Amino acid sequence: MSREPAETTEEITRFLSAALRRAVGPDDDYFTLGLVDSLFALELVTYVEVTFSLTVEVEDLDLDSFRTARRITEFVHRKTGADDPTPLHAGDN
Repeated sequence: MSREPAETTEEITRFLSAALRRAVGPDDDYFTLGLVDSLFALELVTYVEVTFSLTVEVEDLDLDSFRTARRITEFVHRKTGADDPTPLHAGDN
C-alpha cells in the first residue's frame, strides 16, 4: 500500500465526517456515540473495499475493526500487507 497510516486515517476521517454530517476524530467511536446504524455499517464496509481495493471477508466483520477511523486504518494496512516487513533480497543483510 502506498499510503502512510496517517494519510489513510485522514482520508477515512474525512469520509466519516461527511457521511455522518458531523466532525469525527480519528479515535471517536461513532457506534458508541449512536451516530450509525446497521445500514451505515454496510456502507462503511463498501467504502473500505472500494477505496482501498480490498475485499472484506465475513471473518473480517469484527465490529472492533470498524469502530474508529484509526482502527479502520489498522485493518486496511493489515489486510493489504502494509505491516509486513520488506523482504530481503539476495545479498542484503
